[in-house]
Amino acid sequence: MCGIAGYISLNNRFTQEQLKDAAAVMQHRGPDADGFYFSADNKVGFAHRRLSILDLSNAANQPMISADGRYCIVFNGEVYNFNELKQQLKDKGTSLKTTSDTEVILELFAQQGPSCFATMNGMFAFAIHDQWENKLTICRDHVGIKPFFYYADDHAFVFASELKVINKMIAGQLSVCAEAVPYFLHLGFIPEPLTIYNNTYKFPAAHYAEINLNGSSIAGISPISFWSLQDNIQTNVLSNETTAKKQLNDLLYDSVEKQLISDVPIGTFLSGGIDSSLVTAIASKVNGSDKIKTFSIAIDDGKYNESKFAKQVAAHLRTDHHEFAVKEKEVMELVDKLIPAYDEPFADSSAFPTMMVSRLARKHVTVALSGDGGDELFHGYGMYQWAKRLAGPLTTLAKAPVYAASKLMGNKYQRAGNLYDYANSQHIITHVFSQEQYYFKENELASLLADPNFNFNSINQLPAFARRLSAAEKQSFWDFTHYLKDDLLVKVDRASMQYSLETRVPLLDYRLVAFAYNLSPELKIKDGTMKYLLKEVLYDHVPKEIFDRPKWGFSIPLGKWLLTDLKYLLDTYTSKAVIEKYNLVNYVAVKKLKDQYQNGKEYLYNRLWLIIVLHWWLESQSDMSGLPGK
Repeated sequence: MCGIAGYISLNNRFTQEQLKDAAAVMQHRGPDADGFYFSADNKVGFAHRRLSILDLSNAANQPMISADGRYCIVFNGEVYNFNELKQQLKDKGTSLKTTSDTEVILELFAQQGPSCFATMNGMFAFAIHDQWENKLTICRDHVGIKPFFYYADDHAFVFASELKVINKMIAGQLSVCAEAVPYFLHLGFIPEPLTIYNNTYKFPAAHYAEINLNGSSIAGISPISFWSLQDNIQTNVLSNETTAKKQLNDLLYDSVEKQLISDVPIGTFLSGGIDSSLVTAIASKVNGSDKIKTFSIAIDDGKYNESKFAKQVAAHLRTDHHEFAVKEKEVMELVDKLIPAYDEPFADSSAFPTMMVSRLARKHVTVALSGDGGDELFHGYGMYQWAKRLAGPLTTLAKAPVYAASKLMGNKYQRAGNLYDYANSQHIITHVFSQEQYYFKENELASLLADPNFNFNSINQLPAFARRLSAAEKQSFWDFTHYLKDDLLVKVDRASMQYSLETRVPLLDYRLVAFAYNLSPELKIKDGTMKYLLKEVLYDHVPKEIFDRPKWGFSIPLGKWLLTDLKYLLDTYTSKAVIEKYNLVNYVAVKKLKDQYQNGKEYLYNRLWLIIVLHWWLESQSDMSGLPGK
């Protein structure tokens, strides 16, 4: 786990000192060592910040040069099957100098080129410079667990693990991407390939690209796919429960075992929910007599506090459990870290507790396993039920009267009624998602935005599949390709790396992903039980009774706190002065929303949080000349 950065400059735009200064702003991603590489003509520069996980010696530091002197790599992440790949190299007579996965990737690429990427099981983002052919190859893992941002124009290409590095390199020359703002207000995150900046992008997961440096300009970046979930969805589903459970169990054990490989202390996040409990249970079995370290937090709010369940799981599995009791004061201390950590507007408030549990875990371990991915793969969200419900044949006729009736009822029914309030059935996927998150409906954006010219057609389009997917499966596929990658994995990466903690996600082994999307939906939700098959595997390890309760998720009582301790954020960033300074949204609409919230419609808090975060970020960019309103 590390931070990487680099540049191509065909017109000597960048200096070595510029890259070194920019890389320093992500020291948190790699506090153990730094390293740099520059081509003889200074047209290519690499920077690396290392968090040492495998092979702690200096020999494994980066940038790393291949044995033949041809290739140079900077790499962020882990390749969990590197020992198997290493054996393939040794069988061909390759001699390795380290026990790191970095060298395995480098020498594998030297022998096989990009064809090796699909064989790598892990989370990774890297860049390789071919010094002989003067070509740059960039790559990002199957699922998009590790970040890879880039800026491109005719003569320059800059990449980094975090946007703040690119911002530092292109100082004062970035401008706000207006196209990204409606997406943020509808989804709470900015989807790939967009970022909040123009000419700056998220490189797609499961792709690589080759950039030729011999011309007078940098041609457009053309990503090439090396794996896709779409192509792994088969004609027939697996519906035999006995067979499916065995396959799932075997895949889980293999994934967790691979991801426990480390030369530094390792543990697990344990919220007490299904996914983290299953990962912890299997990790405990694989670890044998060595107690696995587990970490949880206790939110000081009864509704959100699941710590007692985490304790019960930890006690049953006999882990070395650590709990951090979170008071409102601790959250307030982290508030000012949100914008600097995420670099662009990001509305997922569970970033706060994720930061807290990461800070706790880092005091004891350098690596933590999390349970992310289980809800998307095995249908653990209520939105999958809503997707099925709204796909019913009578919905078109019923939606208008149901929505109208809900407006006359209490908050709970008003919130549910919003799911029936849509005009474009072709955009039902993002509508269901946005309303499950309490975000702005598409028709609300038309009156909220100062410039209402936006279009959500492309993000609602799904590819063709080998079989007909149910509405819930389509929603899940969208979640995997957007919500998981551009929200949940972003949240965990930035929150954990703030404290130099590597987080691994065993449930997102790409083999497990392919298995899940070829599993019969009846084994995901059975007799009203969500994540049915995953739970059946879990109950072989931990008593079912511990989990007989509603699902709350990993969150804070934001709706309450915006009326109390965080009210200053509401007052500041929804004020007339700030809203009209940037003129992205209409103040009258914001004022009406704020009045409704403060007069009892607490479910509107996430809509206001979006407005707060957007303008909070804008205000934080005081040195950027390309801001609206400037």
